[in-house]
Amino acid sequence: MNLTRRRGAIAFFITLGVCLTVLAVVLNISWVHNNGRRLALDLLGIILFAILIAGVVINTVFLVREIRRNERQDSFLNAVTHELKTPIASIRLYLDTLERRTLDEAQRHKFYTVMRSDTDRLLATVEQVLKAGELGQRANQGRFERIDLHALMADSVAVALQRHQLSPSAITLAEPSGGVRLYVMGNPEDLRTAVINLLDNAVKYSPNGVNVRCRVSIDQYTWALITIEDQGLGIDPRELKRIFKRFYRSFSTDRVKIKGTGLGLFLVKTIAKQHGGSIRAQSEGLGHGATMLLRLPLAIANGVAAVSENV
Repeated sequence: MNLTRRRGAIAFFITLGVCLTVLAVVLNISWVHNNGRRLALDLLGIILFAILIAGVVINTVFLVREIRRNERQDSFLNAVTHELKTPIASIRLYLDTLERRTLDEAQRHKFYTVMRSDTDRLLATVEQVLKAGELGQRANQGRFERIDLHALMADSVAVALQRHQLSPSAITLAEPSGGVRLYVMGNPEDLRTAVINLLDNAVKYSPNGVNVRCRVSIDQYTWALITIEDQGLGIDPRELKRIFKRFYRSFSTDRVKIKGTGLGLFLVKTIAKQHGGSIRAQSEGLGHGATMLLRLPLAIANGVAAVSENV
């Protein structure tokens, strides 16, 4: 179902629901008018009328939500297909070239580098889809350990820099004030996945130059706050909450140019929730960059939030 047909279907069901509601109101008023002297029947009619209206409204809302969910799923399938086919086609092309032509060592090395990059991209897409399925079906299994957030952030920044082949100045991590280290209880692999997804988004949505600033701080004494700020495309204020839904992708004019599956921020939200935390986005609008705030409870040791100084 293409976009025009989806919009037509949504308009049809909304119009149908409104027409049925109006018809029910007219019939109910007519019925009450013609039987106004029978109080018991009037009361029964009002109750049945309320049930009928509620059913029509619920049915209309359900149908519209299903259409939109199908739209997001179709968009996800198209995105995943593109994300899988593109690197595979690229790798095949380079392999064919290596097989048919005699190349010098420099060219072969360049081809190997590109193929390795395409392989990493392919692997990242597969892992993201598998991770979404895994997190959606399992609850917190208690495999938590004490994690130094600054060290985890530093590792994640290094991965993002290498993955996107950026200079060290493109993504910077502020040193903790006074050498303070913040600790949380969590699954290191899941939290690293969440942070790397946030960094990947910050890079992807900065097509005119990557300038990402990260820091870890204390929030309200018992929370650790990971802040990732970029100077990229920004987010429409109406979409600040929608972007964390499964398969959802922003309808900005640059959407077609940005690669992705619509699962990254959904994964972040799921992981944050499983760790007792939350994720929210801030942006002044399109063209003004965005800030992601990942909030996690500090690890508690002897009734005190785990904060230490590196001396």
